[in-house]
Amino acid sequence: MATYKHKNILNQSDSDAFDNLHKPGTTAPLSGIYRCHGCGREVASNQDQPLPPQNHHQHKPAQGEIRWRLAVFADHTEKS
Repeated sequence: MATYKHKNILNQSDSDAFDNLHKPGTTAPLSGIYRCHGCGREVASNQDQPLPPQNHHQHKPAQGEIRWRLAVFADHTEKS
């Protein structure tokens, strides 16, 4: 599970972007930390780059197919 120390630098969001499941190797719609829906493994991925492929890690049959879900969005917009 993604961990943080300073809660004042993170914002909670109800965006639908956090609900979508993505197949291995598909393009990451946003930069951030993605969590495998079946086993909980996490990876950092950049927007417009492929998410890890199917052979990135293996699942036991009970864990189902590998699917990536956005856990933490990395906002690249400049803040003033």
